[in-house]
Amino acid sequence: MSIEGPGSVVFRNVRKAFGAFTAIHDLSLTIEPGTLVTLLGPSGCGKTTTLRMLAGLEHPTSGRILIGGRDVTMLPANERDVSMVFQSYALFPHMTALDNVAYGLESSGLKRKEARERAEDGLALVGLAGMGGRLPAELSGGQQQRVAVARALVLEPQVLLLDEPLSNLDARLRRRVRTEIRELQQRLGFTAVYVTHDQDEALAVSDRIIVMKDGHIAQEGAPRDLYEAPASAFIADFMGEANVVSCDILGVEGGDATIRVEALTHRVPGRDIRPGPAKLAVRPNAITLEPAKDGAFSGRITHAAYLGDHVEYEVKTAAGTLFVVDPAVERALAPATEVAIGFKGRGIAIISG
Repeated sequence: MSIEGPGSVVFRNVRKAFGAFTAIHDLSLTIEPGTLVTLLGPSGCGKTTTLRMLAGLEHPTSGRILIGGRDVTMLPANERDVSMVFQSYALFPHMTALDNVAYGLESSGLKRKEARERAEDGLALVGLAGMGGRLPAELSGGQQQRVAVARALVLEPQVLLLDEPLSNLDARLRRRVRTEIRELQQRLGFTAVYVTHDQDEALAVSDRIIVMKDGHIAQEGAPRDLYEAPASAFIADFMGEANVVSCDILGVEGGDATIRVEALTHRVPGRDIRPGPAKLAVRPNAITLEPAKDGAFSGRITHAAYLGDHVEYEVKTAAGTLFVVDPAVERALAPATEVAIGFKGRGIAIISG
């Protein structure tokens, strides 16, 4: 089985209102064919409403939606070349895995024999060959999830939509299945739009991440760009924990800025900024703790927690309390220890506030 002609997705100035409440404000975005793009954000940010409009389960109040260059703005769900994997999987409990996968094909008019052959190919594609005779209750959560993916893929859609597809799985199984989804998408080359509130999930599977807040796009880009160069305090904190501290930009040269936090000076990417007061996002693992010394940016450990492969610290400083993650478990520091604080070369960015 192959996916023929993965489609692009375009939102042009899309707005969605529910009565007096506007869920989506003037949304414009483009998703290139053959890419996996994740809509990420907290509950109520608009990501699921965006996905439902793409699926045809909701219609925009204004604006246009195009799939593969075709305007589908007001088309019903069954007239769009998309398939959806729901959070609950929505498998028929009285049907076998094979029957579940074949159901959409048969409903579209395909003869039973051909539908079942394609369904068997679909199950093999997701690693469930020979398991078509099992009922959903006889499958693990991860296997049920793969049946739902197979059922969507056999329809050979231009775009595959995934709505929180791993939320019902335990943490270890989520890691494995998200890898399987990503490998499958890359192997078959289909376009996928993936909705999640889980930052690690988004970082692991995406070509591009669109972070949403209050019905707007807060920032979009490659996973590494969003993590290492957040544009705001919201993005910095949402894409993994970050310490936000005040700093002074002393000067900009060659694309880098020299910043000062208390007694510490450091160079970070400048990103077309000007000297003066600013905010700095510092990842917990970008902070170093050394023995206290005169003239250093200093702090005092108020809390320490050993977590096996790292130690978590809270350090009280003149710039505020810092959360620090240190892999040096062999030299764990005790509360009340005075320390000198430094920054590593990565994991630090100037933000807008």
